[in-house]
Amino acid sequence: MNIQKITLGNGCFWCTEAIFQSLKGVISVASGYTGGHTSNPTYMDICNGDTGHAEVLEVEYDTDILSFDELLLVFFKTHNPTTLNRQGNDVGTQYRSAIFYHTDEQKQQAEAMIKTLTDEKVFDKPIVTEVTPASEFYKAEDYHQNYYNDNPMKPYCAFVIQPKLNKFAKEFTDKIKPELL
Repeated sequence: MNIQKITLGNGCFWCTEAIFQSLKGVISVASGYTGGHTSNPTYMDICNGDTGHAEVLEVEYDTDILSFDELLLVFFKTHNPTTLNRQGNDVGTQYRSAIFYHTDEQKQQAEAMIKTLTDEKVFDKPIVTEVTPASEFYKAEDYHQNYYNDNPMKPYCAFVIQPKLNKFAKEFTDKIKPELL
């Protein structure tokens, strides 16, 4: 296996964690915080947006099964990369669209993907996703980990996360782990 790591900010980590957990080639997904200026932030610390952290996923994946470009395409297609510091009803810098790269190659590929999506006019508005070096990752509290799978009947999961999973499944059926089909 050729394991790589990427840190992605694409809104509420509850929503996006479930998507990336379903993706073939993904080894692990951890919800957490990065990109801020305080040490060991808690969920309550970052909620007001003053710490500078983004809600993120730290994703480990096998590049023999899932390429970085494929992972980026899922990232861009499963959130709105054209809204600054906002995803749906979630507003604040903690919900920004961001790619926190771990290698120069990831940076180059992320920038190339943004250029391609822009040139092909995939989105009606400009992509505002920041591409920045990965910084300290702080794993979120335990109750944030595996949130959708542990709480599928909660209203937020049923009315917000499940529709996103349905959209993902429709567009990326060939990328879903077979045991989830």
